[in-house]
Amino acid sequence: MDLELKPLALPGIDQDKRPTVLAGPCSAETEEQVMETARQLAAYGIHIYRAGIWKPRTKPGGFEGVGEAGLPWLRRVHEELGMLTATEVATAHHVEAALEAGIDILWIGARTMANPFAVQEVADALRGTDMPVLCKNPVNPDLELWIGGLERVNQAGIQRLAVVHRGFSTYEKRLYRNLPMWHVPIELHRRIPALPIFCDPSHMGGRRELIAPLAQQAMDLGFQGLMIETHVNPDRAWSDAMQQVTPDVLDFILDKLVIRNVSATTESLEELRKQIDSVDNALLEQLANRMRISREIGAYKKEHNMTVVQTRRYGEILSKRGAQGVLRGMSNDFVKSIFEAIHEESVRQQVEILNKD
Repeated sequence: MDLELKPLALPGIDQDKRPTVLAGPCSAETEEQVMETARQLAAYGIHIYRAGIWKPRTKPGGFEGVGEAGLPWLRRVHEELGMLTATEVATAHHVEAALEAGIDILWIGARTMANPFAVQEVADALRGTDMPVLCKNPVNPDLELWIGGLERVNQAGIQRLAVVHRGFSTYEKRLYRNLPMWHVPIELHRRIPALPIFCDPSHMGGRRELIAPLAQQAMDLGFQGLMIETHVNPDRAWSDAMQQVTPDVLDFILDKLVIRNVSATTESLEELRKQIDSVDNALLEQLANRMRISREIGAYKKEHNMTVVQTRRYGEILSKRGAQGVLRGMSNDFVKSIFEAIHEESVRQQVEILNKD
């Protein structure tokens, strides 16, 4: 995947130093709240101030942001404290108003990224500018949709691009508000290595006590930065109170982060990687042997007029292999997913045998 990218080049930000942090309230509520939060963050060395001006809410009746009335507050943050400012845009009007107000960084939210028409509208409004734009992942784990949105923005001439991983929605009650599903941004990085990836642990966790461990996971995976919702009085926030922290708690979280070297390598690591390659080759050989046996089973079932799927046998395999995996230090879900994929391929090959003339 080829995007025409150039560094974000944010003034006053050392982009070789991780993490780059965007912090500030979920919503700009009052000028006093915006300025006091910004002052405290600046005192802790935060250089990029984020605040929602327009808030897409799940249901009508909730606080949907102060709108354009809040843009001068962000301009004041920039002028008085020297902080870069960032806000979310979802329409051409949002873009135009933010540009006129001198906002430094824009981001496109998860709901907007899920709608190609909306992304195109925002992209067209950005055409002819050199704005840094952060694109959050769509609400569902659709990597192609995420990449498609990036392409739309990039084709409008925006080359200072980055993405924000904020997790994916689920209807089930889980530990996280939005499931991390780290393999999705990892695959995005594999396809577009030059694209910086930020993490939004506030939206991912949905609870302030989950921000620190999620931020550490993002750093362990080599993410470039973090977007963390920070409020002077989180419990009284007008939106998403449970996932915001105070500036002093943010400073504590950042201070405790372990930042690992992304690019360092050693001879010992290369030797271990060679061992991984050897094991992977052996795994493929064993999988090929398993599929050969599956084809023989398919021939037997055809000869005796049997159905391909034997439900009881499949259940036994998943149960036994899951237990065996746990005893060997692997999660049951991981082992189950592997054998579900193996079974799917076995069934496909057996069906081919049954349908051969």
